[in-house]
Amino acid sequence: MFLRSTRRFKDGKEHRYWSIVENRRCVGGKILQRPVLYLGEINDSQKAAWCRVLQGFDETAGEPRQMALFAWDRQIPAHAADIGVGVRLKDFSLHRPRQWGACWLACELYSQLGLDEFWHQRLPESREGTPWSHILQTLVTYRLIAPGSEWKLHRQWFEQSAIGDLLGHDLSLVEKNALYRVHDRILAHKDDLFSHLAKKWSDLFGAQFDVLLYDLTSTYFEIDAPDPAGTKKRFGYSRDKRPDCVQVVIALVVTPEGFPLAYEVLPGNTSDKSTLRDFLKKIETRYGKARRIWVMDRGIPTEEILAEPEGRAARR
Repeated sequence: MFLRSTRRFKDGKEHRYWSIVENRRCVGGKILQRPVLYLGEINDSQKAAWCRVLQGFDETAGEPRQMALFAWDRQIPAHAADIGVGVRLKDFSLHRPRQWGACWLACELYSQLGLDEFWHQRLPESREGTPWSHILQTLVTYRLIAPGSEWKLHRQWFEQSAIGDLLGHDLSLVEKNALYRVHDRILAHKDDLFSHLAKKWSDLFGAQFDVLLYDLTSTYFEIDAPDPAGTKKRFGYSRDKRPDCVQVVIALVVTPEGFPLAYEVLPGNTSDKSTLRDFLKKIETRYGKARRIWVMDRGIPTEEILAEPEGRAARR
């Protein structure tokens, strides 16, 4: 692993951009260089773009203060004499690089929505000390930043991110069985969650619920045969052009801004037009009666449903 710089001349000035690079030997003996970490520009410009900052502890003042990094082979400018530190770039070594900023932002959004407190009350630690609320927060962060399987989270993503540092846990946080089991624990709180989110949407963003969008989609499973009776995996109309696979239907209600208000996972053979009545009642029960307008595909509502009191606000 080594440092590699790229030079660029712009407006008569030289700019140097640095990256940490490693060599990878491939089939046939060919060696490829793979960038591991981009450091950006490190030069003597007085603009903020060249300056990378860190905190150093000032023993005299007894408190940390910001420092500025400069290349070792260049003189520290006079304006940075008190805060400048020369860095010998060729002696840099990289230890456990991980994604920090995106994880911090995801945790901040999670806190702003009040989800940390919401789930802390409903997902207490187990008697063995399993931190269910933090496991769920890790899954949410993972889905937001790099959506993938629980197996990938367990084997790869957690070690490449700073979520463990931010939550104060080690690799035991993403024990693979716990990642799957936490889904069963949150299902019982689905209605409370959407009521909580609806209040947050209203408080933070002034969301209104007088116009709602309703639609259905499906997702299929590549298995040899349907599961035993009692599950929702069924053969049905496939939007994915895979009539050979069993599927489930997913119904979702969102605001025009995209804020979700309700969802249901339905059997794969559910007809679109058979789902609307229950959702109209669900939204009316949860958010009250209103002169609400529904926007949906014209094939979902039927004349019978539109004639009912709950369906008179629906629009094709």
